[in-house]
Amino acid sequence: MKLQFFAPCPRGLEALLVEDFVAAGAADATSVPGGVSGSGDWATIYRINLESRIATRVLCRLASADYRNEADIYRLAYEIDWAKHFAVERSIRVYVTAIRSPLKSLEFITLKVKDAVCDRFRADSGQRPNVNTKNPDVRIHLFLTDRSATLYLDTSGEPLYLRGHKLAKIGAPLKENLAAGILRLSGWTPEKPLLDPMCGSGTFLLEAAQIALDDAPGLSREPGEFGFERLASFDPGLWRHLQREAAERRREASTLAIFGSDSAADAVARSQQNLAHAGLDRLIRVERVDLLKRTAPTPSGVMVTNPPYGERLGTEDELAAFYPPLGDALKKNFPGWSCWLLSADTRLPKLLGLRVGRKIPLYNGPLECRLYNVDIVAGSAR
Repeated sequence: MKLQFFAPCPRGLEALLVEDFVAAGAADATSVPGGVSGSGDWATIYRINLESRIATRVLCRLASADYRNEADIYRLAYEIDWAKHFAVERSIRVYVTAIRSPLKSLEFITLKVKDAVCDRFRADSGQRPNVNTKNPDVRIHLFLTDRSATLYLDTSGEPLYLRGHKLAKIGAPLKENLAAGILRLSGWTPEKPLLDPMCGSGTFLLEAAQIALDDAPGLSREPGEFGFERLASFDPGLWRHLQREAAERRREASTLAIFGSDSAADAVARSQQNLAHAGLDRLIRVERVDLLKRTAPTPSGVMVTNPPYGERLGTEDELAAFYPPLGDALKKNFPGWSCWLLSADTRLPKLLGLRVGRKIPLYNGPLECRLYNVDIVAGSAR
């Protein structure tokens, strides 16, 4: 059975998600801003949920039609045979996303879709599903453009970037799928040393370790946590087979050339706690040291980091004073290193005082950022 599906992802990582789709066996993988669409069978959907480090969730398309008003959307939802997709005992929640929709109230549209699902169940069986806005069994997504409405079933449940490894968080965490994407964009591979000198809660370190060990991100979820496990189409045997295949690919290691540090004792403690929770604390060393004073752990490697910027930490004056000595420290202490810095502060390249190569547009949530690449060479890079 050929299924149509769509996976959203952080803006700027769509090309990487196309690669994940192809690796999972999807056909017709096509990117749009903010996600990728494709087709395949349930095994393909299971694999993307299990293997993709970039997707936020995987939505299976149910129906689509043009609309003019709320009644058209109610009719679209009512005409779906919902009992074919999940049992009436399952709790539901409806999510609505719109781009340029002429309809005034998304809350009212959400209510109309919920009513249509419940009314169809009641008409077919005399029962209706309960609504659970906090922890639903089944998530139904409606996407509206200016003229078309599309209904999806969420096969992921909780967002896929919630890997389950982080117990301790910081105030401005980087989402795991964005971190994984930055690692891939940087050209880092497990054979190269990696350093995050402003590691916060350790997101880059955790993602890099999982990549180095070929540990599929979906393996960390508990049984029953994926949305597809609660659907009528769920094939437990197929799912166990795919999990077993992924688990058998895992690599063992006694240590990894992945290094983390931070100037804040609290951040170091949080990183160490998260690495320990993921069973990675013996493989990765995290230490307390200021980036402006630390030296490179190896003669060459890849640095990825998410330095403070106005939306996260510090005032504009504080940041303007921080960037020039950061450039000096990179120049002095990291010759031979390829450095990648994610920032929403457009002053960073000029104030850093170093030659910036690539500038890759990315979105950290709604915040437009740039991933800046600075290759540090011996001698002058001014």
